[in-house]
Amino acid sequence: MAALRSSPLFEGLSRKQLAEIARLSDDLEVPAGTVMCEEGSRGREFFVIIAGEAAVTRGGRRVATIGAGEFFGEIALLERVRRTATVTALTPLSFFVVSAEAFGSLLEADPTIERRLLHALARRLLPASGDPSRA
Repeated sequence: MAALRSSPLFEGLSRKQLAEIARLSDDLEVPAGTVMCEEGSRGREFFVIIAGEAAVTRGGRRVATIGAGEFFGEIALLERVRRTATVTALTPLSFFVVSAEAFGSLLEADPTIERRLLHALARRLLPASGDPSRA
């Protein structure tokens, strides 16, 4: 639950809500070099990094390096769309993963989680929008 609480995506969720998400997630570890998700593939899960670093690439060019507390694949929780980037472990990586199906059942039981998730996604996307009024 500490890893969930540290992620900006789950900011503002109650202890009970975090516990439910933790119950639905799987904790995993992979070695450096592992491709976590590939640009253009269908997304069906969401990841939150617990420890380690990963490279985010688009069209073969690195656009970001992400680490503990950061997340990726979140759009797959809401829509079945193709991945917009490839994420590859740069170091051994500990993370948890939640499938879109498991998260969908949670949203049906507690719609306030979806609202909070949408607010967090909006905060993440606004800086990339190029809208100077959002700076």
